[in-house]
Amino acid sequence: MNKRKAGQEGEELAVKFLKKRGYRILSRNFSTRQGEIDIIGKDRNSIVFFEVKTRNSTDFGYPAESVTGTKVERIKKTALYYLMKNRLTNTPYRFEIVSILKTDPNRYSIDVIPLEF
Repeated sequence: MNKRKAGQEGEELAVKFLKKRGYRILSRNFSTRQGEIDIIGKDRNSIVFFEVKTRNSTDFGYPAESVTGTKVERIKKTALYYLMKNRLTNTPYRFEIVSILKTDPNRYSIDVIPLEF
């Protein structure tokens, strides 16, 4: 499976997972020159910016460990643009990683981890 297909599969799993937990999905693959945010959701009164990371093994670490400082900066800039564009600058917001690890051919371990700067 190529990286793009694996990423799309991971995002689909993440959306289903988040919806089951009561999140409303506002946008997917929101892109600007600064970067991209995989999923933007709403949880009660907060906007949540999700970075989805999927891996088939832990040979090179856990999925969330692949979010670098450069990626975090891009996510922050893109999120601020989204908030301004949609006139949501007074709305509480946060950043989270959806970490998906394939444990068997049809089984996944999914965790949501706060992204802290």
